[in-house]
This record gives sequence, C-alpha cells and structure tokens, in this order.
Amino acid sequence: MRSAVVEEWGKFLFLFGTLIMAAERLANIPEADIDPNGVFKYVLIRVHSTEEGDDSSVDIVRGYAWAEYHADIYDRVAAELEKGGGLDCECLGGGRIKHDSQAKKIHVYGYSMGFGRANHSVATEKLKARYPDYEVTWADEGY
Repeated sequence: MRSAVVEEWGKFLFLFGTLIMAAERLANIPEADIDPNGVFKYVLIRVHSTEEGDDSSVDIVRGYAWAEYHADIYDRVAAELEKGGGLDCECLGGGRIKHDSQAKKIHVYGYSMGFGRANHSVATEKLKARYPDYEVTWADEGY
C-alpha cells in the first residue's frame, strides 16, 4: 500500500513539475517581435503546450522584412520554438505591418495569401503591450 502511494505521489510531482516547466517556457516567449522600421509581413502564431494535462497557450506576433513569404516567418519561428520539445505552433493568419519608429507609429493591415487574414485586433493588442508609447492602429483593408 505504502509503495503505491509513493508511486502515485511521484507521478503527481513529475506531472506538476512538467506543467510548471511548460508554463514557464510559454511565459518566457516574447509576445511581439518585429523589425524596428519599414513595411513587412507578419504572422500571428498560437504556441501550445504539448504536455499532458496542460492546455495552456499564448498568441505571439512576429514580423520581419527578410521574409519573402509569410510562411518563411512561421517556419523559422515554429522550428525554433518547437525544437526544445513541449511546445507546438499553429499559424492563425498573417498580414503586413508598417513600423515607423521615429514617429512611434505601427499600422497593422492586409492578409496572407497562404494563411489568411490574422485577427489584427489581437496582433495590435500584443504590439501595444510591447510598444506602450506608440500609436498602434489596424485595418482590414489593403494587402
């Protein structure tokens, strides 16, 4: 009886520790990372924990001028986040960002031909949190 209790307690501690690690990994992912200036493609990505019993996730914005396609951003970011295990990525859509750091303005708009239109209001909230002293706007118009 005692060994069964110890075994169950050990399983609980292992699962609890695993959930804590997954939550910490998600919490350490920056919710917005974009190039400092210019007009470029962006994607909205949902990062999920793959740990058993943990359904936590975080949505992140990534936008870079080096990307020819939205999928270029998604593929690179997903590969980096998933390589350590315990996380899985899903692209929720894309668009474009116009970032003017001198004027402290960011405008989110457009869509991705491959992933569809991201929820720009979600992306805008992530960007406002990252750039609190900026004017951050969005529109569904444009490509």
